[in-house]
Amino acid sequence: MKKAAFLDADGVLNKAIIKDGKPLAPTTLAELEIPADVKPCLMQLKAQDYLLICVTNKPDIERGLMTQETVDAIFNKLRHDLPLDDIFICYKENSPCYKPNPGLLLDAAKKYDIDLAKSYMIGDRWRDVGAGQNAGCRTIWIDRGYSEQKPSPPADFRARSLREAVEWVVRRA
Repeated sequence: MKKAAFLDADGVLNKAIIKDGKPLAPTTLAELEIPADVKPCLMQLKAQDYLLICVTNKPDIERGLMTQETVDAIFNKLRHDLPLDDIFICYKENSPCYKPNPGLLLDAAKKYDIDLAKSYMIGDRWRDVGAGQNAGCRTIWIDRGYSEQKPSPPADFRARSLREAVEWVVRRA
């Protein structure tokens, strides 16, 4: 079986847009910003034989904030610029795939024969940590200081950056 690093998109792979202390997804391709350290961090995980799978909630179409065309453009850019093996997106809030439910991770595990107990979920919100915990993964919370609910129970590791999260994973390998 394989091991994976599951990564949230907004706030982990790309910068979240902060309004009133809360993170929001970019709603246009022009708003998408991938920090310079993301690709080297992902390459470090790749060197440790982790599959890199983005798992993200994207209710913005349902909420009327984005079109499918814009979502596709954003994720095509992430696919092009980053060494991701796959991207799993949940569009419906009341769905088994909507984090903190584990559906996206379970679907990826089935598709790629992933050992969830040897895998990590890296996210910047309580929903990401909850999804990883519900799927049986080790969890890393990148604490960006948002004005919102904290993970409960807490993640296995609390990081201040993707770099710190990846270094923790590599040390444990």
